[in-house]
Amino acid sequence: MDKIYSYSKNRELFNRALKVIPTGVHGHLGPSNGCAIPVDYFPIFSQKAKGAYFWDVDGNKFIDYMCAYGPNILGYGDEDVDRAAIAQIRKGNCVTMPDEVLVEFAELMTSTTKKDWVFFCKNGGDVTSLAVMTARAATGRKKIVMVKGGYHGVAPWTGKPGYAGILPEDIANNLYVHWNEISEFEKLISENPGQIAAFIATPYHHPAFEDNALPAPGYWKAIRDLCTKNGIVLVMDDIRCGFRLDIEGSDSHYGVKADLITFCKAIANGYNVSALCGVDSLKGAVSDVFYTGSYWLSAEPFAAGLACIRKMKEENTVAKLRFIADKLHRGLKDTAKKNGRELIITGEPVMWYMRHANDESFFMHQAWVAECVRRGVFFTNHHNQFINAAVSDEDIAFTLDVADRAYKAIKDRF
Repeated sequence: MDKIYSYSKNRELFNRALKVIPTGVHGHLGPSNGCAIPVDYFPIFSQKAKGAYFWDVDGNKFIDYMCAYGPNILGYGDEDVDRAAIAQIRKGNCVTMPDEVLVEFAELMTSTTKKDWVFFCKNGGDVTSLAVMTARAATGRKKIVMVKGGYHGVAPWTGKPGYAGILPEDIANNLYVHWNEISEFEKLISENPGQIAAFIATPYHHPAFEDNALPAPGYWKAIRDLCTKNGIVLVMDDIRCGFRLDIEGSDSHYGVKADLITFCKAIANGYNVSALCGVDSLKGAVSDVFYTGSYWLSAEPFAAGLACIRKMKEENTVAKLRFIADKLHRGLKDTAKKNGRELIITGEPVMWYMRHANDESFFMHQAWVAECVRRGVFFTNHHNQFINAAVSDEDIAFTLDVADRAYKAIKDRF
């Protein structure tokens, strides 16, 4: 039986939300952001989550390949992580003085990432902004080099010309290069001598709405050498794929040592914490930056992070994620081929982007994703997907069955 989900309670709740919340659900999780087309094929509100699955407010069950846009790495509601967090809450969470777990977590983070210090915040954008501020404080320079199409949060300095609320002054010191184009970075250095504070980029290029791209052979070494030679701080934005490629961080995975590296997403399996890790030579600069937040030193996520990272080490989660992802991708490509389609997967297997060949408008891909979603497999249209360690062989089999039914559902339309 080809069961199709309906969403009456989702719509009722969304109509209530529209009256009191901008766009109903603000930010990237809302239906207005372009990754839920057609909107009425997608749920909007969840009711509960466990393992690789979440349930919406209509009681529909979905295997979730978005993983809360990355934080779910061990599986929703991991008992070891939750147990540690709950124990810490009972002991104390947000207190006038930080709990000793702050130091314990900092020691684990620095030893794990092979960095000298760590600064904790809450969101990914908190630590990418702190990284830029630290680089400017250390170098006395203004300009930041970024990769075109890269994403580093929503602070004004990350904006684009013409975006609502972004002033020309906010981005006046941004310089841009294309991914994998070392010569463009060399040109900017020569054109802006002694003015560039930092080069910031994700470990591999994973923008929305286009194929993801791995670093070309020698790319990161060349960037590292240019930064070292010219006194530029090398910042790796590992918010999205940190701990999925390498437990030490993605700079280690690609054989380079970043001066600063940012983490968030998978650091504590969904508990709210982010981190900037850095080398000793920048410890003074980051200490000079005034940067704080009301809840940044709350103890609960530190306890969760300790349990999460320890478990990932013990269970070699990085290798497990790659094994699961490789099996899933083979099955999806085979299923597409059997239905006369070519599914293209780019990026790293554990955090992949997919589209279909001969579909320049993306209409067919959107239709296939939507048909998967309303049958219980939650993909998104134009963003990378994520894998988590709770995905089983049975889950993959279910996914492939749904993928096949989705292809058959769109056959007559495309």
